[in-house]
Amino acid sequence: MGTRKIPFNLTSREIGKFNTMQNLLGQYKLKDGCFDEVFEQKGTYRPEYKLLESIANNMDVSTFYSLNEEAKLSFFNQGITYALYTAQESTETIFQFDLMPRVVSAEEWDVLERGLIQRNTALNMFIHDVYNDAKILKDKVVPADLIYSSKHFVHEMKGFSPVGNIYCHIAGTDLIRHSDGNYYILEDNLRSPSGVSYVLSNRVTLTRTLPNLFQGKRIHPVSQYPKELLETLRSVSNQQEDDVVCVLLTPGQYNSAYYEHSFLAKMMGIELVEGPDLFVENDKVYMNTIGKKVKVDVIYRRIDDAFLDPEVFRKDSMLGVKGLMNAYLKGNVTIVNAPGTGISDDKAVCVFVPDMIKYYLSEEPIISNVPTYICEKPADLAYVLENISSMVIKPVDMSGGYGVTIMEELTKEETEEVKEKIKANPREYIAQPKMMLSCHATYIEDLRQFEPRHIDLRTFALMGKDRSYILPGGLTRVALKRDSLIVNSSQGGGSKDTWVMMN
Repeated sequence: MGTRKIPFNLTSREIGKFNTMQNLLGQYKLKDGCFDEVFEQKGTYRPEYKLLESIANNMDVSTFYSLNEEAKLSFFNQGITYALYTAQESTETIFQFDLMPRVVSAEEWDVLERGLIQRNTALNMFIHDVYNDAKILKDKVVPADLIYSSKHFVHEMKGFSPVGNIYCHIAGTDLIRHSDGNYYILEDNLRSPSGVSYVLSNRVTLTRTLPNLFQGKRIHPVSQYPKELLETLRSVSNQQEDDVVCVLLTPGQYNSAYYEHSFLAKMMGIELVEGPDLFVENDKVYMNTIGKKVKVDVIYRRIDDAFLDPEVFRKDSMLGVKGLMNAYLKGNVTIVNAPGTGISDDKAVCVFVPDMIKYYLSEEPIISNVPTYICEKPADLAYVLENISSMVIKPVDMSGGYGVTIMEELTKEETEEVKEKIKANPREYIAQPKMMLSCHATYIEDLRQFEPRHIDLRTFALMGKDRSYILPGGLTRVALKRDSLIVNSSQGGGSKDTWVMMN
């Protein structure tokens, strides 16, 4: 590959007008009705962002523009990409990264960390309960029909308990900050949450591009995540820890998250495998290697339940391993996350997590849910249909921002179509009031200026046998289109490095 020339397109007039980043930020306009993460008011930084003010005052805009191009080149050279989907096609593109980091204070993070541990503890207890005694269903805290009608309920898991009663070893919980300044849980991703590789890559890129930015700053590192993930995998094996063999099972190079699969396997020092690389013999899982077979103890799967085992799930699956579920149910291999965790990935079930926390832990939820209406409940459905113009409608079983409908953007005819769709199959939809995600100053290349853009935060929690870990910060996702609330990378969103400050 030849040397890529970094373009520099600012005119001398523009450089004179915006001779420092601070001058560039001086053009920044706060968005009405939105909590701004960086500025308390125009020109006044929030306390946690004071550390960036001196950088902005001393860096000229031409240097900033060049560094922005260097960051893109770094992502390009590392092959950090994702699949961008449109109605016509999908294309592989460089991950969009913004140089201005999001900063979370130590005090804020302490609350969020405790809230995430509380939430994931309750979710694991819930999944174990559902597949065993089902007390929470019998006590009618969570409607049994809601669980048993889920396409992710796996009947084979009934009566089975994995090592440590841990079902959801890796959780990706999405949080937003509303205009009231408070954090809310938007949804849980418990089947196969993605995005953590971008957290690590963002930090590496920012460190290389702006090394002086980190000098003297007490920022929690994120580089230990692969080690923590590997230790979590090893902790839930039935084998002695010294002898545990872990693999990462990927659908293959055409999957949109394949970069992350290969990245994590490499960082953990484990094998990246596809279905044909594994086989089951005498209810034990083995990996084909040159000259011998190697017994596998833990499979970190990045494929859905439906493709895990053609003997149990989809008969036409070429991605999984024949006989895998039988080996799992006999305790000879651990699957991470466990089959059947998708019952808690359902957006309708998410509504009941605060009740789960009270039921299992006898505690009040530390972080509140976004208010949510379950369209399957007659009273909720009536309210949603009456107030639909102020709602955001979501399918209970889709991710990546797909299927999300912001009703105020639709015509009267389109609104009626959505209402009919909901009434025809209410189990498949939830509704939420439009929450105004917080804004963050973001450099918009086409405009050559900073503008407020909506953000959320995907956090990553690990739970193993007698251990838990929350990655400090997580993935701050940015809706790069003006006024858009859809932050997902698959629909053109970007990301920022997320700094959690130490005390």
